[in-house]
Amino acid sequence: GEGEGGTQVGSAAMEGEYARLPPKQYPPRARRETAEGKFWRRFGAPELVQCAGAVTHLEYCAAAPHALAATSSVRVQLFDGTTRKLRRTVGRFSDVAYSGSLRADGRLMVAGGERPVVQVFDCGSRAVLRSLQGHSAAVRCARFAPGAGAQHVFSASDDKTCAWWDVTAGARVCALSGHEDYARAACALPGGADVWATGGYDHTVRLWDVRDAARGSTMRLLHAAPVEALLALPSGGMLVSAAGAHVYVWDLLAGGRLLRKIAAAQKTLTCLAYAPLAGAADEHAAGPRLVAGGLDGTARVFELDTWSVTHSARYPAPVTALALNPPCSQLAAGLADGTLVIRMRREGGPGGAMAVGGAGGARAGARRNTRSSRRVKRGLKRGVKLTAANFRYFLRGRQAKAGASDARVLARRRARLAPYDKHLRRFRHGAALDAALSTGRPEVVAAVLEELAARGAVESAVAGRDERRAGELLSFLARFAARPRFAGALLGAAAPRSA
Repeated sequence: GEGEGGTQVGSAAMEGEYARLPPKQYPPRARRETAEGKFWRRFGAPELVQCAGAVTHLEYCAAAPHALAATSSVRVQLFDGTTRKLRRTVGRFSDVAYSGSLRADGRLMVAGGERPVVQVFDCGSRAVLRSLQGHSAAVRCARFAPGAGAQHVFSASDDKTCAWWDVTAGARVCALSGHEDYARAACALPGGADVWATGGYDHTVRLWDVRDAARGSTMRLLHAAPVEALLALPSGGMLVSAAGAHVYVWDLLAGGRLLRKIAAAQKTLTCLAYAPLAGAADEHAAGPRLVAGGLDGTARVFELDTWSVTHSARYPAPVTALALNPPCSQLAAGLADGTLVIRMRREGGPGGAMAVGGAGGARAGARRNTRSSRRVKRGLKRGVKLTAANFRYFLRGRQAKAGASDARVLARRRARLAPYDKHLRRFRHGAALDAALSTGRPEVVAAVLEELAARGAVESAVAGRDERRAGELLSFLARFAARPRFAGALLGAAAPRSA
């Protein structure tokens, strides 16, 4: 046969052993580690809890040891703030529970649900202390007033109203009407327990003063999508809302002026969390951060000066709830598939990425495999006959090693050649270069060019190209030849050589 360079190739050469051309190897890029990245990567060793349904709300108690309340399906689970282990389960709900929220001292908890009832629980005995009735549809949000001994509760419902309750008297103090669609989010503004912000599916955030309920809402903030979450910053003058895929920052002291509208996600944002001191291990260098999670499975961290994203983390399912404890030593994330991920920040080196399946998850998987192997060995020692009806049957031999006298049969795998390797094997140099360019990988193109240069076939591979093929080569060189990592290989191999 005759190759593109005019070389005569015999059948013996065609059938000879061909060594695959490996892509050119480059040293890994140096990772530019920042204090921000180090801080968030120290949240490692995930504690994974599989809940009965999607985790719809997470909240840490303000008082030490900062217990965590996780709401999912028909229960609210309370986790120890130190060990991250399940401490109690409140399951006194006849339907789906929503918004399990702890009082500041951690002694009482309030929750809504699909039933139009606001329930107050004792966290120690799990007894229902109050069942507050007055709504006509599901109660999506319920919060205690700020303060360790608060005796009032605020609620927002799908009946388009909000309510202010006196827990001691077990009665509704006032009803707040104004939303034109479901009311789904609520938060108290710092500085007292009388002014509240609520968000609804009518694309508005409204401010209320419960001391003058007859006046109606005192301020209305318009959005371009249904409002899913609200967060009042500690200064008291700024409010953050999540609507659609955007984060809105409002200046309440300026009459509700919109400061920023940030395109923060690819899909709807579902939750907001506040970190008072984050971004650096040193408290003097740390600052407040906002964490937003959404249906795209990503949690994004924003700093509060320029409102730029300083860190992001991927989760394997949509993020429906987020919470950080006050010392910023634990990060909890609830997912739509029912997974609750509780991570603890290590004071030493980085503990893995903020995502399920990092180093901590790998170690947990290794421990599970080791336990499975031990169970199999115990079964064999007891003389238990394993059959295909038992999963241990399929784990046989996983830890077995070949003995010194055992004969080993090595499987001979036939090398699978890449398209450019097949063309190089048949000395089709122009086609080999085209195949390398089609991969879009500069390390492959560099390796092929170096091989062509070693064969003295660069000119024959480039010559005779039509406009399309020449354009592909030139555009590739224009894109990668100026990069220091590839300049030497691409330009050096492709440069014409003197005879």
